[in-house]
Formats: sequence, C-alpha cells, structure tokens
Amino acid sequence: MQIEGLDLGIIVFYFIFILTLGFWASLRKKKTEQANEYFLAGKSLKWPLIGLALFATNISTVHLVSLAEEGYTNGLAYGNFEWMAPFTLIVLALFFAPFYIRSNVTTLPDFLEKRYSRASRDWLSVLSMVSAIFIHIGFSLYAGAVVLEGLFGLDKTVSIVLIAGLTGLYTIMGGLMAVVVTESVQTIILLIGAVILTAIAYVKVGGWVGIAESVEAAKLTVLRPHGDPSGLPWYSVFLGYPIIGIWYWCTDQTIVQRVLGAKDEKHARVGPLFAGFIKILPVFIFVLPGLIGLALINQGLMPSLPLTEAGTADAAMTYSHLITHLLPIGLRGLIAAALMAALMSTVSGALNSMATLFTYDLYQRRMPHTSEKRLVLIGRIVTFVGMVLAVLWSPLCGRFPTVFQGINAAISYLAPPITVVFVAGVFWKKASSRASFITLVSGSILGFSVFILDFTKVLQDFKDTHATLDFLNFMVISFILAVICAVVLTVMSYVFPEPLTEKQSALVWKSFLDPLREKGWAGIGNYKVLSAVLALVMIALYVIFTFFIN
Repeated sequence: MQIEGLDLGIIVFYFIFILTLGFWASLRKKKTEQANEYFLAGKSLKWPLIGLALFATNISTVHLVSLAEEGYTNGLAYGNFEWMAPFTLIVLALFFAPFYIRSNVTTLPDFLEKRYSRASRDWLSVLSMVSAIFIHIGFSLYAGAVVLEGLFGLDKTVSIVLIAGLTGLYTIMGGLMAVVVTESVQTIILLIGAVILTAIAYVKVGGWVGIAESVEAAKLTVLRPHGDPSGLPWYSVFLGYPIIGIWYWCTDQTIVQRVLGAKDEKHARVGPLFAGFIKILPVFIFVLPGLIGLALINQGLMPSLPLTEAGTADAAMTYSHLITHLLPIGLRGLIAAALMAALMSTVSGALNSMATLFTYDLYQRRMPHTSEKRLVLIGRIVTFVGMVLAVLWSPLCGRFPTVFQGINAAISYLAPPITVVFVAGVFWKKASSRASFITLVSGSILGFSVFILDFTKVLQDFKDTHATLDFLNFMVISFILAVICAVVLTVMSYVFPEPLTEKQSALVWKSFLDPLREKGWAGIGNYKVLSAVLALVMIALYVIFTFFIN
C-alpha cells in the first residue's frame, strides 16, 4: 500500500500525541520521583482506568493481525481465547485481587513470598521477567513488523527498532502512570479503528447472511469436534484454557500490575470485570474480519490474498489486505495508528512490569537502603535492557505456524507450575513452601523442555508419525503439565509439611464463599452482580455460537 499524504499525517500526529501524553503523565509528579509513584501510580487507579489498561495491555498487534489470520483460516474457533478470558477475569476479581490488595504487595512474586517463601519469590521473578520479554514484547514487536511491512513496505528490523525505541522512551520516563494513561487512550483508538474496518467489511459482504452463504458452516462456530481442521477441539479449550488463563490474568505481573495499583479493593475487583465485558468485542472486531475477508474473496468482491513461497494464500496478510482494499485514504492512516496503539500499549506495559519485578524483587532486597531516586533509575535502566533483549529475540518468533499460535504455545508451556502454585496457595492451607519451590523449578524445566521440542519441530514430527497422538495440541499438553505439577505439589506438601503462620493463614480462603462476604458497592456496580451478569452473558454467547448460529 502506498502511503498517501493524509495517511502519513495521521500516523505522525498519532506518534506526537502519544509521546506528548506519555511525557505529560510522567511530569505530573516529577518533583517527588517516588518509586511507588513510578511503579504503581501511587496506588491511585480507579476501575475504568484499570479495566481499559488491562484490555490494552492484553490486546496487541498480535490480536489484530493473528486473529484475522485465524479467522480467515479457521473461522471463529480461536475466538475461544477471547471469550474464555472473562471467566478468568471473574476469578481474578473474586479470589485473587482481594488478597493482592490486602497484603499490600508491589509485585506478585512478593505475594508468593508472603504465602510461601523467598525462594519461590525469586524463581517467579525470573520467570515473570522472561515472559515479559519473550512473550509479551517479543511476539508483539514481530507481529507489528509483519503488518508494517505488508502495509508500507518497511523492513521488519527497522519497524521493530523504531516501535521499541519510541515506546521505551515514554515508558522509561513516566513509569506506570504514563503507561496507564497512554493505554487508556490507545484502547479507544484501537477500538474505533477496528470497529470501522469491521463495519465496512460487514456491509460490503452483505451482512451475516452474506457471510453464512460464502463460507463453510463450521467456521461460524466457536466449539469444534475432535479432528476439526482448526486443531482446537472443544475439550482442549476446556482443559487447557483455565491453566493458561489463570496464569495470564491472575498471576502474570505484566497484566495484574494494573490491579496492584488500584485505589482500594472495590476498584481492584470491578476493574477486571469491566475488562471482562470489553473482552466480548475481539471476536467480532478481530476474528470476524478475517472470516469476512474469506467471504469477500469467495464472492469475488476482493482480490485473493498474495501467495507464499509455497504457493498458498498468505493468511498472515489478511488484515493488511482488508485495509488496503476496503478503506479509503485517511482511514488507512487511522487503522495504522490503531495497530501502533495496540503494539505500543502492550510493549509499554510489559516493560514497566519487568522493571518493577527487577527493582523490587531482586535489587531492593539486596540493597535495602537504596534511595527512591536510585530505585527509579534502576527501573529505567532495566526497561532499556529488556527492550534491547526483546528486539533481539522478536525476529525468531516467525518460526511458529502463526504468531497467535506461537504466543499461546509459549504460554501453555510456561503457565502450569505457576498456576498450580498460586491456586493451591490461596485455596489449600497444606500447600508448603518447599513443595511450592520444587513444583516451580521442576515444572519450569519440564515446560521449557517441551517448548524446545515444539520450537525445533521435533514434537510435530513425532505426532505426524503417531496418528493416535493428534489430540496432543499445546492446550492439552498444558493441562497434562498442570496435572503433573499438581501431583508434585501435593506429594511434596505431605513429604515436607509446614504449619502456616498467622500471616500466611490470612492469605488462604477458608471456603469458596469467603470471597463473597465483602459487600462491595451498591447496585449494578456491585462486584457480585457484575460477576453474575458477565458469566451469564458469556454462557449465552457460547450457546448461541455453538448450537444456534447456523
């Protein structure tokens, strides 16, 4: 696509606006330069900002590009990763957020130390920093580079360095407040751009009737049977998503840091629920456009996708193909700005959380008398180093079938030990500190080994030669790894039993009803009411798009 003057002007204006906003947020409390202000926004965040920031950090260019790619290839099947998220956000709001706020932790590894031990905290700190660099930032930078190359012909390496540099600049300067303020604005830009493209494509294809008449009926459903070409049967969703979903939404520093900065427990509960309602949208504005693109091509209303070297349609170009052939000049620039918004918000959030982890969990513990200003300086240096590492790793993300499958495969192998340790920690009083550490270490080594087998294609070759193992996709493997970790934790807790201290006991729910004893706000803003409404809405959507959509 050729860059027209108006498109270029919109893109340039966007960059100037976001950088100015980020610097403004960073200078608001520049005089105090307190570490608490820099890393947790002074614990002043209210539920709308928390919800928008959660959504913005989660949604990246990976979603806009790869979900459209999955929509073109597999229909709505991969929409499960969006519609299962509200259920785990309910888990965050009900079971985890209250303990995080009550224990007054700065990081999630800090919480793990209060519940288990310092060893568990250190191990999780390292794992969380690795996930921030290699999952949240690396895959996002690569996906953004693919899109910019498709739209404007920019070299991938140039795109990666440019976006990382600009995003890192205001993140280094402003900390979490700059991240959250810019994320909230970027979320709005992202949604506007995605809704416009979807609406134009939807009208052009002839509405839902036009889509249904132009694609296979199975592509309109979200839950698929065993052997479905998508490779994502229904049982893998129900087995695997709770493992990766609880890790991602309830225990990952990059995501949960927005909740840790909440003004109080009520805002910490309602913010994630607000994000859960927003998570309904991606299936319609990220996945559906890819399916509409297939329908438009089948109807002859849009040219076929460019071909890969293997001679097949390059589904990764679906989103940029839609932009090029459906949008007029000016709107192309707006969508490009939306892509940058998604990318920059995810990268900035991950950079800030990684800096928080290193500064509080590793550096300050060993240098307890470090001044506030020096802590902020250390955080800025770590942000820069993390950005450089992510830039070096991101080109390797192209080895996976799709970027979206790659990022979720990586999460599936990382998440099981962390999910098991956190869930057991807040629900089972017999979970011991030594068992926690053994589970984290052994589970991480096992997960990393499986990742290497997947990354080097050894796992796929093995499955190809053993047809009976075709059910072993990354989601099912994640569940199996979680079961192994649960067995290890249970056995080791009985081998190395430890009585809970009074402080540790305060971080374990006595029953599943305990989290509901807090009254919360009155009316529709009550977290119990919102949780029930959100759960019912999601169940209804699943029923409709599984049994009645055809």
